Amino acid sequence: MPNHVVFDVVGTCVSFDAWYEIIDRTLGPKLREHHLSAQCLGFTWMTNAELQFTFLSISDSYKPYKIVLTELFYQTLSMIGVADPHRFATLAERDTCVEGYSLLELRDGTRECFARFREAGFTVWCLTTGDTQRVRGYFERAGVDMPLENFLSCDDAGVAKPALAAYRPALARLGDEGQKWFAAAHLWDVAAATKAGFRGAYCSIYEKAPAFQVYDAALEVTADTLPDMAERVIAASKQ
Repeated sequence: MPNHVVFDVVGTCVSFDAWYEIIDRTLGPKLREHHLSAQCLGFTWMTNAELQFTFLSISDSYKPYKIVLTELFYQTLSMIGVADPHRFATLAERDTCVEGYSLLELRDGTRECFARFREAGFTVWCLTTGDTQRVRGYFERAGVDMPLENFLSCDDAGVAKPALAAYRPALARLGDEGQKWFAAAHLWDVAAATKAGFRGAYCSIYEKAPAFQVYDAALEVTADTLPDMAERVIAASKQ
């Protein structure tokens, strides 16, 4: 009986370092004139986009994440203290930064994590808010096998995580047999997945200081690295 593990991708399997580097190459000198860093812009921009992406979803006005990210660029610049955002950055510079989001790189340990799961008989899946072609590209560039048919996107369901309806199609896709685990480096993501019916595995590699008192998560596994998380899930699945 095959077991399944479903991964969040962006933030979990891939890091944002490459995106911050592209923002820095594109806008770094101008940001520093405003006493801002590329990471400050990147994180705030992404957080603003994720917030409004989620609001659109829960108000039955779903739009793909890339559209939301692109449209909120100048708003975010204004929010972090840039007085004249359109003079600060051109549309071409904005689009370069947006496209840089497609060039994220796999975290150290992702390849080993997937390999351990597969050696233990697990089928590895990915559930993402992004379009599957872009997200699969992260794995293809790193030479990590991740079949297209094993990608699930919130674009297909028209609802964003962490709405429980975003996880239920993934559960249904996995069928009735085997254990079904959800693995992520966002505590909010794992917490919601467990409420939808998954067994939960959390890796602190991204958030570093998880807010356990905020999220009521029925976690069975926590770990600091992706390979260690894989080992702990495999062990828990045998109990």
